[in-house]
Amino acid sequence: MIEAMTQFKLRIAHLYPDHMNIYGDRGNILTLRQRCAWRAIQAEVLPIGPGAVVDWDAIDLVFFGGGQDSGQALIAADFVERHGPDLRRAIDAGLVLLAICGGYQLLGHYFLTHTGERLPGIGALDLHTIGGGKRLIGNIVVEAAAPLAPTRLVGFENHSGRTYLGAGVHPLGRVIAGNGNNGEDGSEGAVYRNSIGCYMHGSLLPKNPQLADHLLTMALSRRYGSAAVLPPLDDTLELNAQRTMVERVGRN
Repeated sequence: MIEAMTQFKLRIAHLYPDHMNIYGDRGNILTLRQRCAWRAIQAEVLPIGPGAVVDWDAIDLVFFGGGQDSGQALIAADFVERHGPDLRRAIDAGLVLLAICGGYQLLGHYFLTHTGERLPGIGALDLHTIGGGKRLIGNIVVEAAAPLAPTRLVGFENHSGRTYLGAGVHPLGRVIAGNGNNGEDGSEGAVYRNSIGCYMHGSLLPKNPQLADHLLTMALSRRYGSAAVLPPLDDTLELNAQRTMVERVGRN
């Protein structure tokens, strides 16, 4: 089965890796690349920095990490003005994307800071974020919605923004422990077509191999059709660690 995957190649865009890489978010790229390598899938990672020109039609999967407020401020204008319209069209067309924290917020309509400043996003996801005076910090467990159900995803959140979803998206899942999008409605993350945003650092994909393979499957299916079926990997260690974290956080 592994040999059959050598015909497949994925191009992965890593948005602003030098600015948006907090709490180990780069580990998500490492995980995607390694899970491809174990299956003999060619994975080309393209770092996208300020000023870069991107052909989104040539990209199969996008990762956009979180960053400190200073890092996010440095890239926000470049992202919104340079990539906003084209990336929004690509997301509407089914581009596979994972965005964490600050990257997640920039995919929405706007971020209203606690000082009243309104910072625009690209409007690809039907959501907005409002800054709060208290940070939401700690381990988080989320009961994933379909098609990932009944998986329980684990991660670490640290954000002051409260994100509220519109009718055009649905949550990644329901918060079992932690705060999630806003600490009020029990939701975490947002899903629109093949794009996922959430607040789960940690990094997310090494802790949740089911989500990593879900992203890879969507990307391969979009590029190659139904012929691209991922052979299973031995995820015993990863799933045992995930189960331990679910139990540990659930007891707190």
